[in-house]
Amino acid sequence: MTAADQRVVLVPDGLAGERVDAAMARMFGVSRTRAAELIAQGLVQVDGAGVTKSDRVEAGTLLDVTIPVQSDPLEIVPEIVEGIKIVHDDESIVVIDKPVGVAVHPSPGWTGPTVVGHLVAAGFRIATSGASERQGIVQRLDVGTSGVMVICKSETAYSRLKNAFRRRDVDKVYHALVQGHPDPFEGTVDAPIGRHPSSDWKFGVMADGKSSVTHYRTLEAHRFASLLEIHLETGRTHQIRVHMSALKHPCVGDLTYGADPSLARRVKLERQWLHAVRLGFEHPDTGEHVEFSTDYPDDLAAALEIIRGAH
Repeated sequence: MTAADQRVVLVPDGLAGERVDAAMARMFGVSRTRAAELIAQGLVQVDGAGVTKSDRVEAGTLLDVTIPVQSDPLEIVPEIVEGIKIVHDDESIVVIDKPVGVAVHPSPGWTGPTVVGHLVAAGFRIATSGASERQGIVQRLDVGTSGVMVICKSETAYSRLKNAFRRRDVDKVYHALVQGHPDPFEGTVDAPIGRHPSSDWKFGVMADGKSSVTHYRTLEAHRFASLLEIHLETGRTHQIRVHMSALKHPCVGDLTYGADPSLARRVKLERQWLHAVRLGFEHPDTGEHVEFSTDYPDDLAAALEIIRGAH
């Protein structure tokens, strides 16, 4: 009998009216293609009944999903991933621009493409330090977040950069398009983050959570949304999304954390507007400060233009 990961959750208000495959993608981090496969296999039920991928979910309904686990779910599968761009490559590190819909490394329940799988397939040598499925990985970006990230090729680079991230010596800069206008326009959110008590796929500001610090400043203020530059001191899972939601200014398109579905549809977004634009650190070999940046992907750039033109 094949092992499986079963998840039973209530559909949040922000996902009301979404297609089942889209809701699964947002809630569980699986690709919509994988969600459609699970639905076709009869492994998805809403309130105890079978569904098709185009059926719509309602707030408060019970979503029951069974995700078969591969015999070795954390095995790295070499696979060239369309859309991953190499920003920089040398003897010690490779810097990439990660597209949306790609996980950094294998994890239980994830059967989509990964950064490490792409690098292996492309012939890159990666440091062997770290857990087997995440060798060379010193930072992560959510499946639904795009942008610049660094992977280590040498053991020395892994050790030095891992420590730099731990000491918070790395400058991690994101741009986020959030609903409304944060007041003040510039500030710091210092609020601990922990796993949400009622949802294993969500996080929240929790009294017993881990220390989490986010600095933001407003770059552009428009009628419906503001473009923020965000510097992270810490690197908790979903940190920016959780902190912006706690301020009542969730990332546009982030239905999981309370974004307005109608605005998401208006700007044609199927994920949160969040992009890792810049990464700066001391090069592990030379000790010189290096900085790498990436442009907004097409979907985020198009959404921003719609917001800029809204009256």
